[in-house]
Amino acid sequence: MTIGDAFDESVTYYDDWIKAALPDYEAIFAIAKDLIPFKPEEGIDVLDLGAGTGLFSQHVLEKCPQARFTLIDVAEEMLAAGRRRFKDKIEQFQFIVDDYRAIDFTADFDLVVSSLSIHHLTDEEKQNLFHGVYAALREGGMFINVDQVKGPTPNLQEFYWSRWLTMVRARGAQEGRIRESIVRRKAYDQDALLTDQLKWLADAGFVDVDCVYKNTFVGVFSAVKPGNEV
Repeated sequence: MTIGDAFDESVTYYDDWIKAALPDYEAIFAIAKDLIPFKPEEGIDVLDLGAGTGLFSQHVLEKCPQARFTLIDVAEEMLAAGRRRFKDKIEQFQFIVDDYRAIDFTADFDLVVSSLSIHHLTDEEKQNLFHGVYAALREGGMFINVDQVKGPTPNLQEFYWSRWLTMVRARGAQEGRIRESIVRRKAYDQDALLTDQLKWLADAGFVDVDCVYKNTFVGVFSAVKPGNEV
């Protein structure tokens, strides 16, 4: 089964699952929205990598209602859910079913976002992608990535996941959903250390690189392409 197939199978419950499975969904995306440096009236161009059903783009749209969006994902049914989500503003959206690793973007975007996707790549692919994101941004543009991080020691890694299991069970998650998530993690997740991800972003040329928020295994990363003030 491909990763696209695996996530297409979860499309009917994916949004609810993410809100239950993240350590603090509301805080994570509130901070991500606060990071966006553009004014509501600006018609910025936004690229969402591994967009899924468009959850992150929905938050960006709330902050920047005039923005134009390009959503990319390998999971066709997930993107179809995104089309339904944004049906009332569909003229502002473009949807691409493809592997974003294979797309060569030029400097067409003011903001690139991604959530819970890039950790599926190998470390080398992550580094290559960060260079690609840098190239995709206009000068002064920003990259915001909400993603998983690997525990720096085996003990901390075990703490992250045991705490996660306790949390989702306390929130009433079905054991079947938990098992499905664990299967996907074992099959597709390739988490990287926080320190490595920060270094790779800086190596790609970004400035103001930071993990501005972290709750156990999930971090909110931000990075800016030098250039014009935004």
